[in-house]
Amino acid sequence: MKLATLRNGRPDGHLVIVSRDLSRFASAGRIAPNLQAALDDWDRCAPILRAVSDQLDNNEIAGMRFVPSEALAPIPRAFQWIDGAGYMVHLDRVRSLKGSRDAELQDQRPLLYQGASDSLTGPTAPIVVPEGDLAIDFEAEVAVVTAHVPMMPSKEEATAAIRLIGICNDVSLRRLVADDLQNGFGFFHAKPSTSFGPVFVTPDELGENWRDNRVHLKVRSHVNKSLYGQPNAGIDMRFDFADLIVEAARTRELGTGTIIGSGTVANAHEEILPIRGNGIGFSCIVEARTMEKIKIGAPRTPFLKPGDRVRIEAVDENGRSVFGAIEQDVTLLAR
Repeated sequence: MKLATLRNGRPDGHLVIVSRDLSRFASAGRIAPNLQAALDDWDRCAPILRAVSDQLDNNEIAGMRFVPSEALAPIPRAFQWIDGAGYMVHLDRVRSLKGSRDAELQDQRPLLYQGASDSLTGPTAPIVVPEGDLAIDFEAEVAVVTAHVPMMPSKEEATAAIRLIGICNDVSLRRLVADDLQNGFGFFHAKPSTSFGPVFVTPDELGENWRDNRVHLKVRSHVNKSLYGQPNAGIDMRFDFADLIVEAARTRELGTGTIIGSGTVANAHEEILPIRGNGIGFSCIVEARTMEKIKIGAPRTPFLKPGDRVRIEAVDENGRSVFGAIEQDVTLLAR
């Protein structure tokens, strides 16, 4: 089933069930007021939500038109947002960046950072920045939402705790990365609000595209309608989602509703932009620039600037959007 959160004037929004083709929704307000509440009472809520989902997909109830621009992040404010580094290809490409140190880029255990989770943004909310010259970058990722996870879980327990799956844009201000890593406790100012696709889905909704704790779908990224990348999230993922959960819970429990990101989706290749229609490309600009330095001696792909538009979505083998699209304009903070 697919779940979303619509605006209702309250911080946590209104939980709805979305049809498989993302065209219609039915209210879940009588089952749970919001997605966090449904997760907290999952054993009771999930079967009821699923029954409504089946009715919607079987056209037994009409539903109402689903408009992604009316959606908030599926969990607009989460108790915890943790981003991992599942793709060593991405880390290898950014090792030489100022502020990144080899000791911090491990391949035995996944890297993690704890992001701001008090104001996660929706699929069409703008990327608001205080200045336009901060080397603004998108990062296309997959994310999972967990049930409660005990400290030091087994990989089997971590796998069983995965409740929902979605996509996100973990925006980075590259010009601030070095200061954060060298002078602080890790990422802070370099990581503004993370944006999420309009729907989260249960693992069974993905069928064979969810296996080995990985999402085997292309994650397609456009900037101003130009295709930047479409790597497959199931390929070259060194640490799967169970690995990321196990590492996150190594010294603490994880509360119900914890969101864990995959890290920037990346596949191994030697392309540079622009890519052909069947190319792989990149899920962030800094990787494209790094490859350009290697191939042509200097970066040429610009970072985002105010007025640019980013679109991110995961598509199945037929090109159909699975989680809906993130589509955001870069905007300067109004003063």
